[in-house]
Amino acid sequence: MEEATGGLAAANMVGEGGYGVVFRGVLRDGTAVAIKNLHNNRGQAEKDFRMEVQTIGRVRHKNLVSLLGYCSEGACRMLVYEYMEKSNLDKWLHHDDSETSSLTWDIRMRILLGTARGLAYLHEGLEPKIVHRDIKSSNILLDRQWSAKVSDFGLAKLLCSERSYVTTRVVGTFGSVSLFLCFFFAGREGCCFSSREFVIVSRVRCRYVAPEYAETGMLNERSDVYSFGVLAMEVMTGRTPVDYTRPADEVNLVEWLKRMVADRRVEEVLDPRLPEPPPSKALKRAVLAALRCVDPDGSQRPTMAHVVHMLEDDQILRDEFKLARDLSPRESDSYEREHSR
Repeated sequence: MEEATGGLAAANMVGEGGYGVVFRGVLRDGTAVAIKNLHNNRGQAEKDFRMEVQTIGRVRHKNLVSLLGYCSEGACRMLVYEYMEKSNLDKWLHHDDSETSSLTWDIRMRILLGTARGLAYLHEGLEPKIVHRDIKSSNILLDRQWSAKVSDFGLAKLLCSERSYVTTRVVGTFGSVSLFLCFFFAGREGCCFSSREFVIVSRVRCRYVAPEYAETGMLNERSDVYSFGVLAMEVMTGRTPVDYTRPADEVNLVEWLKRMVADRRVEEVLDPRLPEPPPSKALKRAVLAALRCVDPDGSQRPTMAHVVHMLEDDQILRDEFKLARDLSPRESDSYEREHSR
């Protein structure tokens, strides 16, 4: 692995986080790979490493990043993944300074559909099922064609069918409880807020965590559905789930979007950097799907398989719209009459 990365050369570093450093490497056969070099092999870091190998190491799906290999020798812990040319979704939504985004509406919807398919497979295509627990834009990787692949399974949990899991260690990218409570309990022995995954700095990071999971520790696949709903809102609006630089009534993305819909201002929620707005009907369908995913009552949220169907129907609608737009006026009128019967 050191050979593939030029001795873990800084020039090959493509990412860094609390977990470790990611390098771009090239194997002897010319295959490009991403190598995650973990900082340590102790405590929670070791548990996350083993969970990553246990979960993604045994599954294969076009919308899940492939784990090609790993190293567990002495204190060394490395994970080898397929290399994704366009990095992650967070980069293109929030760290691209271009006046117009490269992410068209169609690309954004394809990314959401791919993510939904990957999650549906984790929830319904495996036994035991896998709950990801950390769905967010930085964990959605993108290949050269903008196809989405879910990554980072270090926090995943294996669940038996028709069961929920209760944990006292709530993890993920947090923000569903008040700042006061977070700071009051942070660092106290036995408190979930003192865990590695919940690091309090000057503010809570993002609100992806389902309310029932944050409040009671009750975990099932509907927790991922909620996180996906927040992600969908982020993709449509270009906003982060929590943004303290905005006016007080716009800080929380979920609550702001709900108000905009209630006020019949749904067209105003679109990312201003979109090259071209979508058809109004397509936007409303996508927003409705996202709102259903963030229903406060977990039992009322759709399954990820249902979300896939909703997004696939939206894809058909977009394809028909583009076809009608590309036809001549006479052909377009004929097409609409034929498909309205």
